[in-house]
Amino acid sequence: MSSATGSGWAQLRQQARSLETQTETLFHTYSQFVSLNKIPPKPTEEELRTEAQLQDLLERREALISQLSRLLDSESALSASALKQNNLSRHREILLEHHRELNRLRSSIAEARDRANLLSNVRSDINAYRASNPGAAEADYMLDERRRIDESHNMTDSVLSQAYAINENFGLQRESLANINRRIVGVASKIPGVNSLMGRIGSKKRRDGIILGSFIAFCFLVFFFFL
Repeated sequence: MSSATGSGWAQLRQQARSLETQTETLFHTYSQFVSLNKIPPKPTEEELRTEAQLQDLLERREALISQLSRLLDSESALSASALKQNNLSRHREILLEHHRELNRLRSSIAEARDRANLLSNVRSDINAYRASNPGAAEADYMLDERRRIDESHNMTDSVLSQAYAINENFGLQRESLANINRRIVGVASKIPGVNSLMGRIGSKKRRDGIILGSFIAFCFLVFFFFL
């Protein structure tokens, strides 16, 4: 009896996990209806079919969980392990989460459809008003054009202001660098021996360069001589 019970438990759990995987796959498909660029005013056949499949999967999982619960209740207190209790609790938690996800997606799709229908109705009313009032439609067009021109001018003014500010900042930086350079030269001229020390450093660098160049030339001559 215990072996048969264990086999039945394993089969039911395998079915429950398979249905959970199918549910998550259908959730991915169903969630795409929320992000449609142009959601139709009424649910499509595919949307209704996906929603019905999700509802069917949830009901089948509820039935499986009930069977698992009855099977666990039929076992004795000694043979009913804590692991099976945890597995059953986890299946119930996942089922509850998926019920909530279905309700959330269903509400999101309905809200997106309501917004799309509202915008469509507003556009239809505007087009109907313009069709019945040609003069008002032309005035609205001129106002829109004026608004776009004003926005373009404002953007141009903003870019020019930024350019003037950057140019002014560069001028201040150049002036600061020139002042620093003048101060360094002034300080160097006031300290005795600084000019002569700088001259000696430059002469030493030139002398070292001449010596190094002569040595390299000598090495090349020796190399070509023995080649």
